[in-house]
This record gives sequence, structure tokens and C-alpha cells, in this order.
Amino acid sequence: MDLKECRVLVTPTSFGASDPRLRLELEARVGEVVYNHTGRPLKAAELRELIPAVDGFIAGLDEISGEVIEAARRLKVIARYGVGVDNMDMPAARQRGILVTNTPGANSRAVAELTVGLILALARHIPQASLETKAGGWPRLAGFSLEGKTVGVYGLGAIGRQVARRLAGFDCTILAYDVAGDRDFAAVHGVILCSPAELLEKSDFVSLHCPVLPETRGLVNAAFLERMKPGAFLVNTARGELVMKTTCWQRY
Repeated sequence: MDLKECRVLVTPTSFGASDPRLRLELEARVGEVVYNHTGRPLKAAELRELIPAVDGFIAGLDEISGEVIEAARRLKVIARYGVGVDNMDMPAARQRGILVTNTPGANSRAVAELTVGLILALARHIPQASLETKAGGWPRLAGFSLEGKTVGVYGLGAIGRQVARRLAGFDCTILAYDVAGDRDFAAVHGVILCSPAELLEKSDFVSLHCPVLPETRGLVNAAFLERMKPGAFLVNTARGELVMKTTCWQRY
């Protein structure tokens, strides 16, 4: 197929935002690029209107249901601009012979830095201090150091490992749980592999880094929070579906 005859749909609003060359190179290689201008992931009904006329799809967190796949008469490939494919009907894509790719590890460093930033913000009350200062106050807030504290990394995949590497410089204890714990990585980087129960009971911060699967959807429920150390913080830079909100927020 001549790429110059191809039409490509790009829905992630972050695509090319920090590197405009991505858009320029794509536009130079294919016939037409259709961008998402809504500023958010697209719903299935919106995709069904766009997908019949495209050959390639660079997808974000859009709702790629079986109905969307069924309407994709010309589609050859879905390139997930990210890691997770939990919003996509993978069996339907396979049945239609549509190639699905993703970019594991592409944003692992960025997410890891965000995670450590959120942990520091919690430890030092940075959001509260910022809001009170902007309101005209000059608060004296008692934060605490990460030195001597325990951080639990729940999921030691590409992002979890990057988080552990960055936390090593703070002289804190790093616990980790993963269904396929990387013992070699743990030994080299001073990470203590443990059970989920031990991680929750001992950690001052619990950081989620696992995919949304049937066994992890709603992972953080009332029982999960009850097991956590009193006063501990929960940081989720993975997926919102890991948290069963209707149950959790009743406690706090």
C-alpha cells in the first residue's frame, strides 16, 4: 500500500506536543492526518463516525469497542500511543486482522518522575502551602523527610523499576510487590520484594504501578485501605480503574 494514499487518525492530544517533528514527519509520509481537537479521549460513538475512512489509527485512551472495530472497514493498524490496551476490544481487533502495537517503556521515566514529585508534594505539603500562600497567608507547615520512611511500589514493571531507581537517592526503604518479581533488579537496587499484605502494612507511601486486568480492576477497595499503615499515602499514576471509588471514599 502506498502510504501517500493512507489516511491516519490521531487522537492523543499529547502527540507531538513536546516534539512537533512527530506531526511533521507523519504528515510528510501519509496522505492525510485527522487530529482530535476535543482535548479529551474519544467515546465509541465519536470513533464510529471517524474510523470507517481511516487506514491507520494512533490511539490514546479512547473507547475502542467492538462496535468501533466492526466499523473500521479500511483499518490496518492501531498504534497505541502509550502502554495500556485496556480500553480496546483486543479479540475484535484480532478477529478483523488489525495489527495492534503499543509503546512499552516510552513514558516510564516521565511517569516515574511524576510519581516521585507527588510523593514529595505529599511529604512537604506543597499543594496546601501553595494554595494558602496564593490566598495571602504564609503558612508554617510541618513536612517530613523521606529519609527513613518506607515506600511500597505495587507493581515492579518498567515504570515501577524507574520509580525505585529514583527513590534510592532519598535513603528510604523500598518495598515492592509484583506477580513476577525481578529478583536480579531488586538485589542490584536495594529493593525488598514482599507480599501485598506486608507492603501495605509497612509502607508510608503506596505507589500503584500495575495494569488494569480482571484481577486488578477495583484493587484498591475498603479492605485494601484497611490494610494500609495508619496515616499512609496512596499515589496512583497508573489507571483510575484500579481504585474502587464508591467504596474507598466512604472511609475518608
